[in-house]
Amino acid sequence: MITRVDWPSAFKPLLKKYKGKRHPLEYKNTYQLLVMVILSAQDSDKHINSLAPAFFKEFPSMKVLSKSNAESIQPFISKVRNFRNKSKWIIEIAKSVKQDKNIPLNLEDLTALPGIGRKSANVILREAGKKAEGVIVDLHVVRVAPRIGIVKGADPKKIELQLMEAMPQKTWNDLGMALSFLGRETCRPANPKHVECVMNTHCEYCRVNTVVSASARSLKTASSSEIKDRKSKPGNGNLKPNERPGKSHKTSKVRKSTLTKGNKKK
Repeated sequence: MITRVDWPSAFKPLLKKYKGKRHPLEYKNTYQLLVMVILSAQDSDKHINSLAPAFFKEFPSMKVLSKSNAESIQPFISKVRNFRNKSKWIIEIAKSVKQDKNIPLNLEDLTALPGIGRKSANVILREAGKKAEGVIVDLHVVRVAPRIGIVKGADPKKIELQLMEAMPQKTWNDLGMALSFLGRETCRPANPKHVECVMNTHCEYCRVNTVVSASARSLKTASSSEIKDRKSKPGNGNLKPNERPGKSHKTSKVRKSTLTKGNKKK
């Protein structure tokens, strides 16, 4: 019989652990966040953080950026994946928005901007302290949420919808980031840290793999004990080089003596 999980209750420890924790992108305002979110797509937050200071020193605001062009900003982001398209999107946004205060802060208007999908828009809304309209679903959430068992499949849009259905809206802002942080720190692609995971009592993946690991350890221990028992018993494994199975060392000596006497008679 499958037990139905009370997900809002099950997620309380995880939401408490990461409540209000800032996104790993090291931004100073919404303008910087928007640009960095676009740049971080298919790239690492760490990499974008390393490039950001030089970029924002040259382009400190949306107003300054709006007077530039894609070719001007490309030298600052040339090591970023898909930098040519991203530079075009950023400039297009800058020329459209023109000033920091005009950056839209709702899901519909944000996703209408080039280079910004639902995940990026949800990140911006969450970090700006706005009411959640969806759940952040990054590559970590795509891995972790199905493992836990709260969702099925690997499609980000479908995963987001399932999370929104399973959890109350008041949790949406922190839910996605909490799952993302869990994936970054604990539920890694290989060798997840089941013991220290705050979700381990409800996690389907943890339950299955912990049982398998325990069974493997039991088999290994049993095999080791069997080998030790065999070695401790007298038999073929304890024979000396000149002995044969079924013959004692004493018998070998008697036979050797008999052969010697026979040779003397000849």
